[in-house]
Amino acid sequence: MDEKLTFDEGTATEYDKGIRRTLPTYDGLIRLSGSALRLYAGAEADVLLIGAGGGNELMEYAALYPGWTFTAADPSAPMLAEAKRKAASLAEGRVSFTAGSAADVPADKQFGAAACLLVLHFLETEDEKRKLLGQIRSRLAPGAPFVIASMTGDAASAEFDVQFALWRRHWLDRTSLSETQVDEMEKGIRALSFLPEEEIEQLLADAGFEQVTRFFQTTFFTAWVCRAAG
Repeated sequence: MDEKLTFDEGTATEYDKGIRRTLPTYDGLIRLSGSALRLYAGAEADVLLIGAGGGNELMEYAALYPGWTFTAADPSAPMLAEAKRKAASLAEGRVSFTAGSAADVPADKQFGAAACLLVLHFLETEDEKRKLLGQIRSRLAPGAPFVIASMTGDAASAEFDVQFALWRRHWLDRTSLSETQVDEMEKGIRALSFLPEEEIEQLLADAGFEQVTRFFQTTFFTAWVCRAAG
């Protein structure tokens, strides 16, 4: 496996299966993230989805909140194509797609909510993470909710090693992969850019978000809801 994970056509096809093994509570995350947005967003809202390829949060939110419309952005063409395929059943005009990330979404529109799930750890540097969060904030109306989920952790801590050991045990228990294959997967994930929770919370505050509240954690996956400062 390459040291850095990429989303090519094969990855896009297998994503739904793989993410539920990597994050066993993935479906719960998607459901809770929608409720976290709805906690502050109205019954009618324009929602910005960054890293929306695959379409899972799009379809969950669209089914539960019929008054929401969506702008779904993702830089991976295969992942975006998968989201478009799933969204074919949605009413015309309810979702628009952007090939790219937050910077590629027009900045003249103020969205009523935003989500960025399982994206931040793919950005290699802290400056890249900070820039993305700032770009999302600049596209949100004051008070609008934002949910974000990311791999987190201090790679030098004993807790981090235990979390990885649990992740590893889950893969060995639930799949037919060999220990060597799981070793290679672990190398790829450890090569991603992890930050401790408190550093991500600080990045959110620096970007102009307030009331940062953690609402989800499974092994080294964490999610927060916050609001665009007024």
